[in-house]
Amino acid sequence: MKKIVFILSLTIITSLSCQEKVISSDPKSDITSALYDTYDKFKEPSLNKRRIKHDDIQALIQQFKTKEGYTVKNVGTSIEGRSLSLISVGSGATSVFLWSQMHGDEPTATQAIFDILNFLESDDFKTEKEDILSNVTLHFLPMLNPDGAEIFTRRNTLGIDINRDALDLQSPEGRTLKKVRDSLDADFGFNLHDQSTYYNAENTNKPATVSYLAPAFNYEKDINEVRGNAMKIIVFMNSIIQKYAPGQVGRYNDDFEPRAFGDNIQKWGTSAILIESGGYYRDAEKQEIRKLNYVSILSAIYTISNGSYKNIDIVDYEKIPENDRKLFDLKIENLSYSLLGEIYTLDLGIHRNEIDKKGNADFWYRSTISDQGDLSTFYGYDTFNAKGYTVKAGKVYPKILKTSSEFLQLDAMQLLKKGFVYVPVETIPKDLVASPLPVHMVTTKFKAAENLRLNVGINPTFFLEKNGVLEYAVVNGFLIHLLEKEGFFKNALIIK
Repeated sequence: MKKIVFILSLTIITSLSCQEKVISSDPKSDITSALYDTYDKFKEPSLNKRRIKHDDIQALIQQFKTKEGYTVKNVGTSIEGRSLSLISVGSGATSVFLWSQMHGDEPTATQAIFDILNFLESDDFKTEKEDILSNVTLHFLPMLNPDGAEIFTRRNTLGIDINRDALDLQSPEGRTLKKVRDSLDADFGFNLHDQSTYYNAENTNKPATVSYLAPAFNYEKDINEVRGNAMKIIVFMNSIIQKYAPGQVGRYNDDFEPRAFGDNIQKWGTSAILIESGGYYRDAEKQEIRKLNYVSILSAIYTISNGSYKNIDIVDYEKIPENDRKLFDLKIENLSYSLLGEIYTLDLGIHRNEIDKKGNADFWYRSTISDQGDLSTFYGYDTFNAKGYTVKAGKVYPKILKTSSEFLQLDAMQLLKKGFVYVPVETIPKDLVASPLPVHMVTTKFKAAENLRLNVGINPTFFLEKNGVLEYAVVNGFLIHLLEKEGFFKNALIIK
């Protein structure tokens, strides 16, 4: 298990982990390595969290109206009247169309689009950019579902999945996407999404940090030149991701979905490349995945511009492992659990569920036990072998505190070492949604169960005891080493 020094503060505690970078000696990869190494220079600083809204990108879009070589068009409006903008640059004969945030809660690539635009606008990489912009014309639609983005939800205001609206075109957002695709008659289309962080590359413990699909255009899953070109681009992009997140790429099932935009865009003659941003260790805001989007998409645009993708063998497309969904945030193995006088051995799979704060600009975690029993075919971002450890229920702190300010002065680690994980407080502020300390804040009427019953759906809060000593606490799904004061933690709960 990776260890991070445990720190208590009133701010969110996070730690991002980057995979070791491998620089290839292949000359064709030089631009990729250079893009990765210089990324921070082009990263759009105003977009540093996933929960971005329509207003957050308007100034960024408007600045390109006055920049030489760029055009910005209002190509439609959402149901609630928010503008849908298309930013275009380049003079090449090959048309490349990129659209993002068809689902309002999938913004990773939206951020990467503005990083790419910063790159294109810079004075760096002049030769490469001249090659790109003289051979291709790029069209960016950064946020297709701004109404969904406003409340960080998948569907639009009509309550439909825009990605299943390619036939009926019930939504103005779907009609806009169809209209733009048709007007451009784009050669390549990048359909940019986020997927669950719980997907893994099949038969491995590695998250599917990025997943791809060259959608089928018929039930037979035929491969014509259009779909074949999409496969070639995906093979190329996979080779790039493997440098920085080795083994962390998945491939979606390609069963034909006649209502989906990707499948139909492929059918309409645009080589459609679906990119899904998944999970990465300790990257809750997906900023490392954003960087991988930036590097791989720009590199793909470069290979499209110089035509080198044409020589790629599509046989390698099928070698990308399929997406599976067998990851937990925390997996606890071989746990001893006493129930009705008998000792059982269990595995626990824990998910940390994001709960949006008011305004949908930030979140807190409410964790649950998602599965228990034999989980030997599942994996965890963190896995702890609890062989020899017994589950113990947490106790209520015997002193009632008057205010949350008093609560925040507690030495939480000392309480945990004594088995106290619930602290009663007389006055809990209405606007306080989560505890920043690794102990739950509870009302004075709260009573903890003396005999803990582990069940799917409950909040995972308990202790792990070995030889009569409480060595670990699990608080709201976060594992904390009590003896070494280590563990990754964001928040506990307010239980009213």
